[in-house]
Amino acid sequence: MDPVKNKVDFSNLLPFVKTKELLQRLTNLTSNNNLLSPESGSIRRNKYLNECFKKWQDEWYSLLPSKASDSTIQTSDDRERAATNWLIQLFNTLFAAQKVVLVRSESEPEYFPAQNNEPARIAFAHGFFASALHEASHWCIAGDARRRLPDFGYWYAPDGRSVAQQQAFERVEIKPQALECLFTLACGRSFQVSQDNLFATFDTSSSTFENDVYRQVEEYIAKPHTLPRDAKVLLHALLTVCATGDANDGTWA
Repeated sequence: MDPVKNKVDFSNLLPFVKTKELLQRLTNLTSNNNLLSPESGSIRRNKYLNECFKKWQDEWYSLLPSKASDSTIQTSDDRERAATNWLIQLFNTLFAAQKVVLVRSESEPEYFPAQNNEPARIAFAHGFFASALHEASHWCIAGDARRRLPDFGYWYAPDGRSVAQQQAFERVEIKPQALECLFTLACGRSFQVSQDNLFATFDTSSSTFENDVYRQVEEYIAKPHTLPRDAKVLLHALLTVCATGDANDGTWA
């Protein structure tokens, strides 16, 4: 955190050494608890996932801005769209056994529980990569009971909330946005909290929300065993694919 500017710098949370250490600890956690392949036929599943990881890493590497001149994807909008497609494929493959899919929404985000033999749908806003990570974070936080409810059964009031409503919103957003921060940093992207209060009619300068999210991220990094089950799986995958070797910025070994 930057006490001079009273700003929270999330980018310093996962330097190289911490990233490698966190990845190793997540590897141990996911392996020991059989999180990657809980269903029968796990040997074949693991082989398939290893092949997917290599393919995802190659695809992610090709999408990096530094590789723009070597790619057929030239504009930033095209790269963002391709990155979002990549994330959808990764998520839907990792969690196929749980009968859930990450999908684009042309409007606001919404969660639809599974019904009539159709998988649950995590619809994220307007096809945005950041929104996909945010909604995936809410799914990771939600337990089995909430996953059977529309929008996980959460209360939501739109922007323009009262002071009390905003405080309630921020309390329930700390852990989801901490997960979103970890997923975002694993992808080598910058993260900013969202207080979702552009139309607030009251002073929000005294909010501790950014600091609360920062501290929660620190706790998850220090104690990765406290991460929700599926957050361990997704974070492990993102770190493995995006934060190792050439899939990062070309400087990591």
